Amino acid sequence: MKKIFILALMSCGILLGSCEDNFDPTITGTLAPANFPKTEADFELYTLQAYKPFGAKWGYADVAWQNMFHGYEYGHVIMFDLPTDLFIPFTAWGGFFEFFSKADFDFLKNQDKTSHFEKVRYVTRMTQIIADIEASSLEEEAKQRFIAEARMGRGLTMYYLLHMYGPLPVIMDPAEIGTAAESDLSRPNRETFVGYIEDDLTYAAEHLAVSPEQYGRFNKGLALGILMRLHLNEKNWESAKAAGRQLQGLGYSLYNDYAGLFREITEKNLETIWAVSIDPAATGNNLQGDFNAWPLYNLPSDFQGKNVNGGWPPMGVFTPSWEFYDSFDPADKRRALMVESYLAKDGTQKDRSNMPGPVLAKYPDESGPEFQGNDIPILRFADVLLMLAEAINNTEGPTQEAIDLVNEVRSVHGGIAGLSESETASPEAFNEAILRERAFDLYFEGVRKMDLVRHGKWESALQQAGKNPGPALFPVPQYAIDVSDGTLSQTQGY
Repeated sequence: MKKIFILALMSCGILLGSCEDNFDPTITGTLAPANFPKTEADFELYTLQAYKPFGAKWGYADVAWQNMFHGYEYGHVIMFDLPTDLFIPFTAWGGFFEFFSKADFDFLKNQDKTSHFEKVRYVTRMTQIIADIEASSLEEEAKQRFIAEARMGRGLTMYYLLHMYGPLPVIMDPAEIGTAAESDLSRPNRETFVGYIEDDLTYAAEHLAVSPEQYGRFNKGLALGILMRLHLNEKNWESAKAAGRQLQGLGYSLYNDYAGLFREITEKNLETIWAVSIDPAATGNNLQGDFNAWPLYNLPSDFQGKNVNGGWPPMGVFTPSWEFYDSFDPADKRRALMVESYLAKDGTQKDRSNMPGPVLAKYPDESGPEFQGNDIPILRFADVLLMLAEAINNTEGPTQEAIDLVNEVRSVHGGIAGLSESETASPEAFNEAILRERAFDLYFEGVRKMDLVRHGKWESALQQAGKNPGPALFPVPQYAIDVSDGTLSQTQGY
C-alpha cells in the first residue's frame, strides 16, 4: 500500500502500537503521558500528526469538523483556483461552491469552527510536539528528522493561512502554551509571520531527506519548493532564485508525458516533487486511506467516463471557461486534458453550442468505479522552473536562461514552440508570458489566485472573465473576533 495512514492522537483513551513500512498502525497498547512518547518508534507515530491537514478526504474531527487543505471542499483547489479567471461560476449547488466560484468570500465571516482559522490550533500542537521532541533523549539525527517533519507541517499550514487570511496569531513558543498568551489574538505584522514560515521551511529543507524511505512523507524538495513560493509571493526574488537553484540540484526533471503526471500508472516520476498519496483501494470512507474524488466533481452527470458513470449532477463544479481553453495554442498537448465535445449517455452530442465550458479531465477515471487511485501532485518541477524564470526576470530581466526555462516547459509538456520575440522583449512582456504559461501548465493545481495577486491582476483578470471579485483574502470568522475581546482584527476590506 502506498498510502500514509494519518493517526489522529488525542490526549487520552487512545490505543496504538507500532507503525509498519506503509504507516498502517498495529494496535497493541494504551497511551498515557507517563509512557508515551518515549521510544523512537513512539516519536515517529507522535510526529505523524504533522500530516493530518494535508490528506485528501472529506475532513477530520478536531474541536469541530475540519476540512483538509488538499481535500475536496474548502481545499486548495476550490479556494485558490475556482474563484479565478480560469473557471466559470458554478451556481447549480449554491452555497459555498457558488460563492467561491464567484470570488465572493464575504460568506466566510459567518463560518463556525469548521473554518480553516481553527488551524491555528494545529500550529500550537506542532509547537508542543517540537518542544517534546527537543526535550527527549532521542539521538540527534532522529530528533532533527522528526522536528523537520513537524516544522514542515507547521510552515506549510502557516503558508496557506497567510494566503487565506493574512498573518494570524500563532503560538511559536511552547512556554506560552496554556497561558494568557493564547487569549491574545492580535495579528503579528507580515514580516514577523513570514519569518515564522521561512524559519520552519528552512529548517525542514536542511533536515528532510530528498527521497524518504516511505513514499508520501515530506521531503527536502517540498520544503524548498514551498519556501520558493513564499519568497516569490513576497517578491524576495533573490531568495526565490536561491531556493530554485537548490532544487535544480536535487535530480528532478520534467516528465515528457504531461497527461501521465496525473495517471495512477505513471504518478511516480522525476517531476512530481510531492503529492498526496492516494490509496487505490479507498472507497470514500473517511476511515480508509486518502482517495481521489475529482472526477465526481469535474465530469457532467451525462458524461460517460471510462469507469465513472458521470459526475455528480448536473455539471462539473470545476468547468474551465471557453476563453481559457481558446487561449492555448491548438497544438498544445496540455489542452487535451479538457474535453471540447462528447457524446452524452442519452446520445445527445455535446459541444460548444450546449456546453458552458470544456469538461475538465485532468485526473482520468482509470480505476473507480467512483473514487480513483491517482495521486494528487502538490508541487512539480515545472512549477519550480517557471518560478525560477520569474525570479530571474525580476532581477536580471529576460535572460536567455530564463527564456530557456519557460521554453523547456512548453516543449516537453506542450510539444509547442518557444515564446515569440515580442513575448520576451521586456521584463513586463516576459512576466505576462510567464503568468500565461503558469496557467497552461498548473491549472487545477491550486496556485492561480496567488499568481494573480503577485502579478497585480486579481481584480482585472477576474473582471475580464465576467466576475465581480471582492478582496483576495478571506475574512476571519466573526466568532473568532467575538471571543478575542477586541484583539483580533478583521481582514482588511471586510
